[in-house]
Amino acid sequence: MFDILVYLFENYYQTDLYPDQDALARKLSAAGFEHDDISDALTWLQGLSATGDSTLPDSLAESTAFRGYAEAEAAKLGVEGRGFLAFLEGAKVLTPLLREIIIERAMALSEDSVSVEKLKVIVLMVLWSQQHSINSLILEELLSDRARLLMH
Repeated sequence: MFDILVYLFENYYQTDLYPDQDALARKLSAAGFEHDDISDALTWLQGLSATGDSTLPDSLAESTAFRGYAEAEAAKLGVEGRGFLAFLEGAKVLTPLLREIIIERAMALSEDSVSVEKLKVIVLMVLWSQQHSINSLILEELLSDRARLLMH
């Protein structure tokens, strides 16, 4: 699924839009992706769209409160993942609202744990979906492990 998300980002980032789900599924299939992976990616993207319109309060974007993690979140994200999110938030790349969307999308994965490489892809997709500009240095950091990610 993550190789599809990276593919979408690389091919549609400049346009800010990607085709409707049926056309996108056909394009991904033609690009050689497996049906199950396409279905998982599209379902995950639908959840991302729904989260963007979620019940999270807009005031969360300006919050300065400390974020504690539930046991399930801590286990799934691990120390490295939580540290990476704290780094991005401290660097003002993420607002607390974006952090919450990223955590929600990570928790939506069926995997027991989410590697930092996969978390980077989630961050990219959330920033893109929320139409946040991405600094070139941050973009390079988020894409730096792409080759290793695609080998999994």
